[in-house]
Amino acid sequence: MHTIYARINNLSALLSSCLMVLLGAVAVSSLLFTVNPTAEVVVASVQVVPGNARRYAKKHQEFAFVNFNVTADLTPLFNWNTKQLFMYVSAEYTNKQGVANEVVIWDRIVRRKEDAHIAIAGRNKYIFREMSTSFRNVPPANYTLKYNIMPYVGLLTYGEAGRTLEPVAFPEQHQLS
Repeated sequence: MHTIYARINNLSALLSSCLMVLLGAVAVSSLLFTVNPTAEVVVASVQVVPGNARRYAKKHQEFAFVNFNVTADLTPLFNWNTKQLFMYVSAEYTNKQGVANEVVIWDRIVRRKEDAHIAIAGRNKYIFREMSTSFRNVPPANYTLKYNIMPYVGLLTYGEAGRTLEPVAFPEQHQLS
């Protein structure tokens, strides 16, 4: 009638189908119960300083250094399907040519719900420079705290936790002494 191999094949096909349905239910249920977190982003100061863009090139550019304060409660983002949370502060601005830019200036990975209460007074972790070499006549920038939920099963979820209340202008450059 049926060989042992055919019976094992049928049983493994049934079990894998049941497992896929269960994983799909887990992914859908975790997407339905996502709650928006609360956060506040305050930019304390922005400094623009001149510098060289490359080590060996003689191309001068301006670099922006942003001091910011972030307070956030990201615990509502953690549920039984959350593996870790990637959060980052980004600067959104439009340059002189009218091109919209979004630059990540700071990031952190949160792996536990106990570490999801954030109170940081920091400075940008990554280089913040304008590709047109100057921040002069560039409109003010908005700074936002965004997150990315990395689940055990399912799709990555992106969101915005907080934003500066009003755009922050770039000052004229400071001369280094």
